Amino acid sequence: MNFSGRELRDLLVAWLALGLAFSLLYVPVSATNLTEVLASAAFLEEFALSLATVGVAFLLHELAHKVVAVRFGQHAEFRADFGMLALAVAGGLAGFLFAAPGAVHHRGRITPREHGLIALAGPLTNVALAVVSLGVMLTVAPNVGWRGLFINVLLAGFNMIPFGPLDGATVLEWSKPAYAAAAVITIGPALLFLFVI
Repeated sequence: MNFSGRELRDLLVAWLALGLAFSLLYVPVSATNLTEVLASAAFLEEFALSLATVGVAFLLHELAHKVVAVRFGQHAEFRADFGMLALAVAGGLAGFLFAAPGAVHHRGRITPREHGLIALAGPLTNVALAVVSLGVMLTVAPNVGWRGLFINVLLAGFNMIPFGPLDGATVLEWSKPAYAAAAVITIGPALLFLFVI
């Protein structure tokens, strides 16, 4: 699988910007202490944790779309949305966060089934990462595992909402039974995390 220089740059920028945005959310800063906080050990630790959890969840979600698209003969590349990345960082500073860092764009002849499977690959990757994170949480690194579990469950569920450009809309358009099965293991756990846990 090939990556252009632009694609590698966009992936790196998106990964770092998401790490920064989530770090700013979890380690609050103000205009008066910004420099001090950014240089603190607590912030650097949070930044590393965010890169390892949120960043990896995002990267592997997008790369799963690319892998499946390429498998179906598509030309596929990730493109960062720099405006949304800036908004994510600003939101982290303000104490709220909405992250839409970019997407894998693909082109070429494709069937509805193949298009649906490309869309499904991202959320299912997050489900797999959530299972791995649960294992990490229960064994070697509770804090890292919990953050990975939480973000992957939410990312899988959010992306399976059948609306607009989200993965769920593409899957539902392809197959209602496939969407229903996927929703049980993506949206179901996300709702549980949001309203019960």
